[in-house]
Amino acid sequence: MTEFVSTQVQGGVAYLTLTRPQALNALSLEMIRAFTDALQRWESDPEVHAVVVAGAGGKAFCAGGDIRWFHHAHHANDPLLDQFFVEEYALNYLIHRYGKPYIALMDGVVMGGGMGISQGARLRVVTERTKMAMPETNIGLFPDVGGGWFLARTPGRIGEFLGLTGTVIGAADALFAGLADAYLPTNAVAEMVASMQAQRFDNGDAVLTHIATFTRQHTGACVPRDSQLARHADQIDALFAGATAQAILAAVSDAEGDWAAQIAAALRSRSPLMLCVTLEQIRRARTMSLEDELRMELDMMHDVFRHGDGVEGIRALAIDKDHQPKWNPLPLDEVSPARVRAFFDSPWRREDHPLATLGGQVE
Repeated sequence: MTEFVSTQVQGGVAYLTLTRPQALNALSLEMIRAFTDALQRWESDPEVHAVVVAGAGGKAFCAGGDIRWFHHAHHANDPLLDQFFVEEYALNYLIHRYGKPYIALMDGVVMGGGMGISQGARLRVVTERTKMAMPETNIGLFPDVGGGWFLARTPGRIGEFLGLTGTVIGAADALFAGLADAYLPTNAVAEMVASMQAQRFDNGDAVLTHIATFTRQHTGACVPRDSQLARHADQIDALFAGATAQAILAAVSDAEGDWAAQIAAALRSRSPLMLCVTLEQIRRARTMSLEDELRMELDMMHDVFRHGDGVEGIRALAIDKDHQPKWNPLPLDEVSPARVRAFFDSPWRREDHPLATLGGQVE
């Protein structure tokens, strides 16, 4: 294990905790490798029947990848930048296809890479402190870590809305969108974990049943139909059905009300190029398998740091913190379809793709 990943096995359950609270448990390559190693060992260990993943510090489950390191690695021509995404996406796939119940306790900030290590869980638990988002267009990236795949499977046009705007949502929104399964108040999460660690489980179903005794007590405390997303669902479906990002922005700009004005302002602040790329990604992902979508994301990420807005977006948000990115191109109308399509051209032959073996050997 690394200093930022803590593991223990107790009573038939494996517990993995991200312990980098000063960085909101942001993932480094070493953390991804430790995470992957633990899951692989536990999957073949007959003494482990389920896995529970959480974040330390009380503020975040996981805020994503270490974007400061991304910026440094790019400027240093570090080959580990590409390797980071290869191994992160492989971990995301492992979680989605994990052979034992994998439970994600999504307390606090759950963004970007944090979604990647939680959306494949058998049980995704949110709390009153959950702040969930795929905010990548704000830093010149796109919703990766399988984001195209799981956003494309939310109801209506919620996937386009969340992917393009990067809107932060809470527990009720997450339940409504199908991005969470159950709600627990934070204090009840701690109580539940303590009760689990005080007994022994003989199988994964027993673990899930035990957790359900806690979540059932709080079903009325967080009602999906009362969420912001639910209230605006019809409007989202109408406004985000446009064929292009340009059409979507025009529709939102023409809509009445404070909510639409706020969404239009958010869209105008995002990378125009990545708005178009993200929309294309989500639309393609609706008919793709998870493994093909992850391979596509790796193709896209190959371009983001070479020909996209990723470096500039991270500079403006996290390095210089001037919050004035110089997007290229700046006007949304100047983003050409050819430039968008280029992000989806793989630099590898199919059989040589770094993720070729996801889902089985590619012929």
